[in-house]
Amino acid sequence: MSEQQPYEAGRAIAGTGMGGAMDLAASEATTLERTPGGPEGTGPAGRPRSLWSDAWRDLRRDPVFLVSALVILFLVFVSVWPSAIASGNPLTCDLAKAQDGSAPGHPFGYDGQGCDVYTRTVYGARTSVTVGVLATLGVSVFGSVLGGLAGYFGGLWDAVLSRITDIFFAIPVVLGGLVLLSVVTSNTVWPVIGFMVLLGWPQISRIARGSVITAKQNDYVQAARALGASDSRILLRHIAPNAVAPVIVVATIALGTYIALEATLSYLGVGLKPPSVSWGIDISAASPYIRNAPHALLWPSGALAVTVLAFIMLGDAVRDALDPKLR
Repeated sequence: MSEQQPYEAGRAIAGTGMGGAMDLAASEATTLERTPGGPEGTGPAGRPRSLWSDAWRDLRRDPVFLVSALVILFLVFVSVWPSAIASGNPLTCDLAKAQDGSAPGHPFGYDGQGCDVYTRTVYGARTSVTVGVLATLGVSVFGSVLGGLAGYFGGLWDAVLSRITDIFFAIPVVLGGLVLLSVVTSNTVWPVIGFMVLLGWPQISRIARGSVITAKQNDYVQAARALGASDSRILLRHIAPNAVAPVIVVATIALGTYIALEATLSYLGVGLKPPSVSWGIDISAASPYIRNAPHALLWPSGALAVTVLAFIMLGDAVRDALDPKLR
């Protein structure tokens, strides 16, 4: 017996699952007990997965997200470095080539003023993406702060903000743009961005308000308040991380809407104005020549449609990943 004790102390008996057992070393038995991914709902080493890690795992497997993300990354690259794929100047025009079709070095042809459609389409992405991103950031920050504070504190502040948002919801966006931007003489993107933030924050504010009201009723918020945590700490550390998901989804979808709104306002002549380069300006300029030079209208319109569709698809994919009810 004494000769077998060292041997048995270093061995373990593991069930085979078929009614028998097999003899294993202690190190091998320990390896069997440690599963690489942990139980269901946990990550490596058995740590519980968060909403964000689950969402990222789902997004990486979603072909809609992958395709839309690649398109958006390409648009961002073109917006930052348009000269990387277009060597010409979008403001250089030659009336002798007006409405001409494609030619070597000019695959999209020329518009009614003899400008290279390819170059203007590439450079137009910078304006549209810049307006969309900055307007979305402004709307998200401004609306989230107001809505979050109203949802958390409630009372008079919540009632006043709710009535103000109702007033802004009653203003038609395009009509408001025609009225407000028609008196602006600046030729930069800032008046357009300011207008979008002015009329766009109520939607994000209402989403943030409802999300904060739901989050502040959870037990972890009540526990933090019972422990003496300040309102700012509760808002920033406990409520905001758990209430921001709906805001991200709405903001992602709204980004494509703001790009389309900028093109609409520029088409109507109250947004960006020449010599600025914008898809809306090019669509407006090419509309009278749609029969003689349809290519001048096709390419900027196609670029606008693909861009808006990419952001809407991205928002839908993010919504599906972040909404537990859709799992």
